[in-house]
Amino acid sequence: MVDEEKEGPAAESGGQSQLSAMGEGITEEAPAFDTASVHPKRVWTTDEELKGLQKELTDYKDKYLRLLADAENMRKRLHKERQEIARSAVEGLILDFIRPLDNLENALRFAQSMSDEVKHWAFGFQMILAQFKDVLVQNGIVAVDGLGMPFNPHDHEAIEMVESAEHTPGTIIEECVKGYKFGERTLRAARVKVAKAPEKNV
Repeated sequence: MVDEEKEGPAAESGGQSQLSAMGEGITEEAPAFDTASVHPKRVWTTDEELKGLQKELTDYKDKYLRLLADAENMRKRLHKERQEIARSAVEGLILDFIRPLDNLENALRFAQSMSDEVKHWAFGFQMILAQFKDVLVQNGIVAVDGLGMPFNPHDHEAIEMVESAEHTPGTIIEECVKGYKFGERTLRAARVKVAKAPEKNV
């Protein structure tokens, strides 16, 4: 019994010595990591290589600038196309709005030959028609002057040439359909009859 108790601490002491020896061995055999060099490496290039790199840089810069210019041109073109589409839609709506006004105005021309009751109603419709025209003017839509004016192919459409000794040739003597402009753009050309010189009898 006494011998076994003595052997116990001795065995533990011997085990610890072996572990320490193993630990020292592992520490000594651990590989060391290489540290990066703090000094940059020098790269030697010839003059020809340097010129080639400079030329390549210039080419890439030119390509980049051309791509930027193409992108800007495309952006402007798309913006212009969107404006054209929006303007066409607005102009189409305005023309659809103007046609009923033409019919109303033409109908009111015959009111003076009607009864007093019809004239009374016509007066109210004339006021409404005037309000509609005021709205058009406030939004930059104005009627094209035609009657008595020289014929202008940009604003007028001649539907008939009428011989007249009383009017200067090329003068508008009758306006069949009123024309309208939206700013400087002609929405609808006025349809007119234009005077021409009478033919001389031989």
